[in-house]
Amino acid sequence: MIQAIQAHNVSLADLEAKFGLQQAGNETFFTEWFDTLPEITDLEKQDLDRVKLHFLRLVKHPPLSEETVKLVVLSPLLNLAGFYDEPFYLRGEESIEISAEDEEEVIRGRIDILVIQEKLWLLVIESKRSSFSLLEAIPQALTYMLGNPNPEKPVFGLVTNGSHCIFLKLSKQNTLKYALSDEFTLLKRENEFYQVLRILKNLSQFLS
Repeated sequence: MIQAIQAHNVSLADLEAKFGLQQAGNETFFTEWFDTLPEITDLEKQDLDRVKLHFLRLVKHPPLSEETVKLVVLSPLLNLAGFYDEPFYLRGEESIEISAEDEEEVIRGRIDILVIQEKLWLLVIESKRSSFSLLEAIPQALTYMLGNPNPEKPVFGLVTNGSHCIFLKLSKQNTLKYALSDEFTLLKRENEFYQVLRILKNLSQFLS
């Protein structure tokens, strides 16, 4: 009998054991988050400063739900990065199901936001409540990314709790490998979401 496992209960150790997933040790594996990033305008910086102001005002009245994080933080970021425009198509709450070879277990879950271009899974964004550590979200996001039906292309992800962000890259070529970016926060004096938007813009150009 096949046993179903919820994606939020999966650990990195589980993914390594079941799928042979490895963390890339070479910095050149994931250059899209730091190499030749596009600049952003002063107007876009002002928009991101408003995102920061709105978020900081909301966190004074916890708890901050995933839906609020999407509305206040993710939606403006996706809009500024161009993911609401052609050739991208946005869908939310997509179901995924993956299983390893010779394993009598199926991992099931739902993606909070999925950006699709021409029916390909290109960017996964897993939002978490503001009190959650991003370390809890990374295995879940990687699980969703393993469901990408197009193995010859890498898939990118972003995990966020509203105040902090980490980007991910997963490649299925030859061996399953993933890498993480640095962690960015809007809580510092200089809003690090400027860099988050630059990375999202870079990914939108790379994926279009």
